[in-house]
Amino acid sequence: MSGKSVTNERTIHVENLARVEGEGALYIKTVGDEVTDVQLNIFEPPRFYEAFLRGRSFTEVPDITARICGICPVAYQMSSCHAMEQAVGVHVGEPIRSLRRLLYCGEWIESHVLHMFMLHLPDFLGYESVVTMAVDHKDVVAKALSLKKAGNDIVNFIGGREVHPINVRVGGFYRLPSRAKARALRDTLLANRNFAVETIRFMAGLDFPDFEQNYEFVAMKHPDEYPFCDGRLVSSSGLDLPIDAFLNEFEEIHVEHSTALHGRFKDGRIYLVGPLARVNLNFDQLPVSVKDIAKEIGFTVPCRNNFKSIIARALETLFAVEHAIEILETYDDAASPFVELSPKAGVGHGCSEAPRGILYHRYEIDDEGLIKDAIITPPTAQNQPQIEDDLRHFFPSMLDKPEEEATLRCEQLIRNYDPCISCSTHFLKLHLDRSP
Repeated sequence: MSGKSVTNERTIHVENLARVEGEGALYIKTVGDEVTDVQLNIFEPPRFYEAFLRGRSFTEVPDITARICGICPVAYQMSSCHAMEQAVGVHVGEPIRSLRRLLYCGEWIESHVLHMFMLHLPDFLGYESVVTMAVDHKDVVAKALSLKKAGNDIVNFIGGREVHPINVRVGGFYRLPSRAKARALRDTLLANRNFAVETIRFMAGLDFPDFEQNYEFVAMKHPDEYPFCDGRLVSSSGLDLPIDAFLNEFEEIHVEHSTALHGRFKDGRIYLVGPLARVNLNFDQLPVSVKDIAKEIGFTVPCRNNFKSIIARALETLFAVEHAIEILETYDDAASPFVELSPKAGVGHGCSEAPRGILYHRYEIDDEGLIKDAIITPPTAQNQPQIEDDLRHFFPSMLDKPEEEATLRCEQLIRNYDPCISCSTHFLKLHLDRSP
């Protein structure tokens, strides 16, 4: 890092923002006490998944879209499966539905723990990385790695491998693992549950900046359960619509400074997706055990401080651990692993709650099951405008801070979102332009 002052301008370059997935840059310009420009630049080359899906069979989509992200491949698979099943007119019931939720539990656990302990917690505790943090917090990091591995074990159990699962198919799964493996996995989760509880208490004791925004929260909602991949889309302002109406209310626009699209409401409003949005809009669907701990630590909804999203992730992690145990306790490997289906022309919509927020897919297929059109809207693209708005409102409180501290706090704010920059199109450059 280097700092430079030239008469009427101050510039900061951060050559590498560690602890985010993907590559991007941040530009902030101030004139006096006013922030006049904020740009979160994402310059990774687009990967054209929507284009090269055209002409492929609808059965190939779960395996192809899983490659979009190595951290949340399950969300891509589930959104695509739901869309394709809707397109061909097939409904998938139990036990496949519960096993999909089990797969989701694994992804949420491994992703949330990765972000909380390895990517975000060093900001709060004043460490450069989890490696330096582990010197003073070896036991905590070791337990976190054990809990993360339990999440990976779930994905491996039902998905066939830990990264880019290969056992997922449109209509269900190719095969089901044995009950003996299910019992062993349940025991592993039971052994890690206490640390999931400790994590909530630990995160609640962090020092959070006093920063709140009047967010428009958007998430899925189900009448009977905490949402993964079933339900409707709701918002804190009263929006309530089915998944297939997503494009009626939301849009993506091109911006000059980014290779990623920016998501927003069609009327121009921006919104926030992710764990804080989910917890705020679905707190009533969390199990009593999780709500009791939330009450114990003084966490109430609505919470409008996104620095506290790390607490929301901790609450969801405990939920995922307990829900996975519940599903595994009734697991039956004698059930049929999939529903038979045949191609036919149609349009299907799917949406699921990736760890970072809602992930929307739309596909049009012909009567042979070949894809004619594809639309994929990832959560980080939807959050980009909100990240910029957060920075615009947060940075004035940093104007009197040393440039090193101001830069660190801006990086921390971005990491609140756990942005998956590669999904939306490994390091971030910050150019801070200050004029008196």
